[in-house]
Amino acid sequence: MTPRETPPAPAPPGHSPPGKATAEARRLSLVNGLFELRAPIALAAMIVTFGLLSDTFLSVPTLVMVAKHIAINAVIALGVLLVVIKGGIDLSVGSIAGLSGVVAGELLEGLGLGFADAVAYPPVWGVIVLCVAVGMLVGLVNGIVITRFKVPPFIATFGMLYVARGIALLISGGSTYPNLGGNPELGNTGFEVLGNGRPLGLPVAIWIAILLAVAVTLVLTRTPFGRWLYAAGGNERAAELSGVPIDRVKTAVYVISGACAALAGLVIASELTSATPLAGEMYELNAITAVILGGAALGGGIGTVRGALIGACAVGLLAESLMLMGVSEFWQIVIKGIVLVLVVMLDQGRRRFQRRGAAVSAMAAGRRPD
Repeated sequence: MTPRETPPAPAPPGHSPPGKATAEARRLSLVNGLFELRAPIALAAMIVTFGLLSDTFLSVPTLVMVAKHIAINAVIALGVLLVVIKGGIDLSVGSIAGLSGVVAGELLEGLGLGFADAVAYPPVWGVIVLCVAVGMLVGLVNGIVITRFKVPPFIATFGMLYVARGIALLISGGSTYPNLGGNPELGNTGFEVLGNGRPLGLPVAIWIAILLAVAVTLVLTRTPFGRWLYAAGGNERAAELSGVPIDRVKTAVYVISGACAALAGLVIASELTSATPLAGEMYELNAITAVILGGAALGGGIGTVRGALIGACAVGLLAESLMLMGVSEFWQIVIKGIVLVLVVMLDQGRRRFQRRGAAVSAMAAGRRPD
């Protein structure tokens, strides 16, 4: 008599059969991979599209010009990347860029010394150092307001957006500094090199972005600060219990972000050889979009320099292409806003798929999902 075969035990409620779970895990892994590649895919699609729409888009002069403007966005995005990895946000970077240009204009046109009845004309290197210091000071204020007074980063930096822009308007009286070329007799010439110089054939802005990208990469991958940053962004409470100086890390990223924004503002003013208090408007939108498109998570703990640079390329290429094609500036703002919303939606979708993928992988391995 043949022994009766024991039927397989039914799968526990909520669990898929192992074969089905494995197939679903593979599908979700593929989808997650596409989410991770969203920035390179978007960049390649735009290059192909705008290359077909414009005969001059892929020419060397146009690409160099576009690359220079992308580099300015990249400089700001690298600072914002550190803030986002920590789990914060910085909406003040555009206003800091405008304030930096105004301070440079005020210094290059002469700083009145009422007590000595004289006018001081600092050298260009001194102007650059002072302007970057101003950006760091604004970032320091952001960090103190957020860490000491527990103001949410969105509110603190949104308020600083108006404060920095208002200070720039007060300094300039609402007017533009039309000539930042300097005077050889006064020793304050050479400022235009930042925006128009081309060492080894590449604009200075590109070299600044490259050097800054290398520096930020080393900080994130080779220093304790980088490890602290990822740990604090992933789980602030656990990082604090492990000895990470949370407040110092949080303040430091806003100081670095302010410095990057000020440096970008100097490049903008140098390129135009003039400074306006309204410079840098919407740059915070470009930077945040670039960082999130490049793979950083709004919740913190995730983000890479490579992703931020690719995202900055995609966002900058979109803006420059729309301008070259003659799209209205007002429509450009609308399109950028739509892109930002879509990028955040993609980020949320990626996180949902990652959680689902982790649960299905656990089922396929025979473990109970967390």
